[in-house]
Amino acid sequence: MDPITLLLIGVLVVVVGIIALRWHPFIALTAAGLTVAALTPTDLLYRSKLDAGQRAALVGDGRTGIPMAAPAGMEKAHDSALAYAGKWFVARFTEAFGKGCGDIALVIAMAAIIGQCLLDSGGAKRIVDSLMRLFGVRGTPFAFAGSAFTLGIPVFFDTVFYLLMPLGKALRRETGKDYLLYILTIVAGATMAHSLVPPTPGPLTVAGYFGDQVTIGSMMLGGIVVGLITVAAGIAFAYWANRRWEIPFREEAAGEGGPSEATRFTGPLPPLWLSLFPIVLPVVLIAGQTIVEARELKIAAIEVLGDKNIALILSAGAAVWLLIRSKRSAGGGVKDAVQTALASGGIIILITAAGSAFGSVLKDTNIAELISESIEGKQTLMLIPIAYLVTALIRTAQGSATVAMITAGGMVGPIATGTELSYSALYLALAIGCGSKPISWANDSGFWVIGRMTGMTPLETFKTVSMMMLIMSLVGLAVLMLGAWLLPLV
Repeated sequence: MDPITLLLIGVLVVVVGIIALRWHPFIALTAAGLTVAALTPTDLLYRSKLDAGQRAALVGDGRTGIPMAAPAGMEKAHDSALAYAGKWFVARFTEAFGKGCGDIALVIAMAAIIGQCLLDSGGAKRIVDSLMRLFGVRGTPFAFAGSAFTLGIPVFFDTVFYLLMPLGKALRRETGKDYLLYILTIVAGATMAHSLVPPTPGPLTVAGYFGDQVTIGSMMLGGIVVGLITVAAGIAFAYWANRRWEIPFREEAAGEGGPSEATRFTGPLPPLWLSLFPIVLPVVLIAGQTIVEARELKIAAIEVLGDKNIALILSAGAAVWLLIRSKRSAGGGVKDAVQTALASGGIIILITAAGSAFGSVLKDTNIAELISESIEGKQTLMLIPIAYLVTALIRTAQGSATVAMITAGGMVGPIATGTELSYSALYLALAIGCGSKPISWANDSGFWVIGRMTGMTPLETFKTVSMMMLIMSLVGLAVLMLGAWLLPLV
């Protein structure tokens, strides 16, 4: 069976499993990974463990499968590749699953703790209130977008929306207008941080697919830059849409508060600098390590503290301390917050690890080698829109932005590592993030969360929220294409 067929089978299992059979994404990704692993021929498995030069030597000898004896100088590589090709497909998948867990589990768990502690301590509410005071009533849309983007880095999209939307409703009651503007600016900030800036699971996992070519620090910095540009485009669309369409404040949405306790926070709020500290700390530490490495400096403290796991552990400790400091955390507050965070984070860890394993078995099919050879000598800049379109198609088909990023990253990452690009692979990783935005429709849980909380009909949600996401993603794609051309970073 050829690599393209195996790729199509894997994607089909994911899409059909989630859409038609209503499987949980973890089950769908696991089923897809096991299916592809079981169907991959041994000669493809053998070749997947050889580097480009070793594969060329096989072709030069007229052999495309497993040679009867090791070619000269390839004895060790031959034995290792032969042993891997003989492994049971379940063992290959579970090994990749374990590696995926090892790469992302601690970071995601710590990020979940940070987000929950910010909510329970009132830190998230302090950030929102401070930005709203800074911008004033007229600048409230910018405050909403900025708050949503900042909180969207450690907090999941749904929770950020539940936190901010009651404020948008309150302002709509006071002003009697601009309801759609408030809705769209909240969505714009939260949704772009969700797909572009680690430690949220999607961009964190995608960065890992590119190995040393894309560090967590560079993904953070690049995601913030591209994210702010795309959010600006989203705000511009929000103002235009608010003038064009009047979304009524329906009574059925007035009482929707969502499941988050943060929307009803009434305790004393911590200082702004303490509220921002758990968010800023890992960005500074990890980005600092990236900058030091780029300048080829050796600073032991930065190398230790800038490690993604250490940085997130320190940040989680700061968030827990913030919660302990809060009067609201008396009794079992800290324990309850950590348990809630780990419960939600555990599901994300399983999904991302299964997606990582799926990407690994796709890599074993030599799909990366096949595509790399097809673009050899051509303009590799076209890989950016290809990465974007692949992600967009998967997102539109099955609904989840995170699943789309994980699936597409498993395809595109190995291509980038096996191809001599004329620009930094960071642009490809960010293109996957932008491609996870279109198109939000009926199979996206976020689509219904927004509609339920705001009282908008599905048609109203589609022509406003979904169209804004599409525009932001296209702006992001344009920025990345231009950046790869003018500022390749290599």
